[in-house]
Amino acid sequence: MIDREEALGLLAGHGVKAGLLQHSLASESVLRGLAERFGEDQAVWAMTGLLHDIDYPATEADPRRHGLEGAKLLEGQLPEAALHAIRAHNGEMNGTAVETLFDRALRCGETVTGLVTAAALVRPTGIEGMEVKSLKKKLKDKAFAAGVNREVVKSCTDMGLTLEEFLGLAIASMAREARALGLLKEPA
Repeated sequence: MIDREEALGLLAGHGVKAGLLQHSLASESVLRGLAERFGEDQAVWAMTGLLHDIDYPATEADPRRHGLEGAKLLEGQLPEAALHAIRAHNGEMNGTAVETLFDRALRCGETVTGLVTAAALVRPTGIEGMEVKSLKKKLKDKAFAAGVNREVVKSCTDMGLTLEEFLGLAIASMAREARALGLLKEPA
């Protein structure tokens, strides 16, 4: 399996810019947390979270290819289950069915990162001290982080998690990497 330094090099080599890299790093942290919760291979799940959007710069204009191209690029570097999850995370556009816990975890995990990041950026303390109830309130406000697909986030129940459990896991996972994700507010 590809290691993290190679993966970061691949992302850079495929034109992944700062904003998308932050999303990829956040997805890596949430997928690691989900793998830990479900007793799955943390390295594989985290690497899948990190690399799931590797093809986005090349497929942005044609979303029907997003996920399919990424999986092709990563053949032989990630297990087939990870490649399927990468294809399925954009299944509504590319036709790949969401079938496994891993597929659901990547879809939900990568989607919730936008909500957590947006909430952290508007808080005076960043992600530090963020509570599930305040994030749940932001989720209900469709104007807040409008690009976040609320239905995908709420589909966490398909993994056997309540919305509260899932949001708590996402906050905790991203908080562990808060400095690297730019989600800490430094004192003035």
